[in-house]
Amino acid sequence: MIRIAIGFLVLHACALALGMFGLLSAVPNVAQFAGNPYAIAFYSWAIQNVGTVDILTGAIAMIAFGIASVGPRRTVLFFLAAVLISATAELTGTKTGFPFGGYEYTGFLGWQLLGRVPYTVPLSWFYMGFASFLLASKIIQQANVKNEPFWSVVLGAWLLMAWDLVLDPAMASDKMTVMHFWIWKEHGAYFGMPLRNLAGWLGTGLAFIAAGRIIWMRSFDARAMIAWFPFAVYGVNVVWAMALSLSVGLWPTAIAAMFLSLLPAAIALRQPTRSTLIPA
Repeated sequence: MIRIAIGFLVLHACALALGMFGLLSAVPNVAQFAGNPYAIAFYSWAIQNVGTVDILTGAIAMIAFGIASVGPRRTVLFFLAAVLISATAELTGTKTGFPFGGYEYTGFLGWQLLGRVPYTVPLSWFYMGFASFLLASKIIQQANVKNEPFWSVVLGAWLLMAWDLVLDPAMASDKMTVMHFWIWKEHGAYFGMPLRNLAGWLGTGLAFIAAGRIIWMRSFDARAMIAWFPFAVYGVNVVWAMALSLSVGLWPTAIAAMFLSLLPAAIALRQPTRSTLIPA
């Protein structure tokens, strides 16, 4: 199962790299492919599918890793909590503006639930939330913090929200004119993003991570879990968002991501780990 997880992690990273190339080079210079029908065909396919492929591969990678590291039962329960709660929040948000602010999705992330939320979006909440929670659990348990389940949920939600500190400003930037996955209907104080979006991210993350952890009931030993895999999933997504922010001149958000997401998450890598994985 770990080999399957690694395989999909590689595909996930490749899809993100292809998406970055598309956003920063291919889409702004599409005329260069005009004389090549094969390039145009691939370009057309990539525009419609790369966004969904990177999310699907990320979700499958974390499902496979979860089955190997915390067991199938815990993985399925966390998946259900993450997908159902985040989908509810997104459907509410695109309808009412609560809890994230006024926004709407474009058609680049696949078919949409109730015509408003791409089916891939709850999957992205799952795989990044799961990676964040597993990293947080490792950090908290290795530090021997009292009330470990509570603080693991809080730190996991923080790591998830910290990803958005760099992701949303780049997508909301006026300089990102070639392609948007979602569009803000309001202008906010945080580099064009409404501040309540951060509260919405933190609240949604807290809700589904706490729910996922509570329905596990029994505790698990995160200290025996290999930490490099969830960190790799988390890290490539944060770095992707950092590169996108730097491309539109938002270096403060990239610095914020470095100190508020990547470095805290990397603490999970500092302690020696056992290669033995934990059964359910």
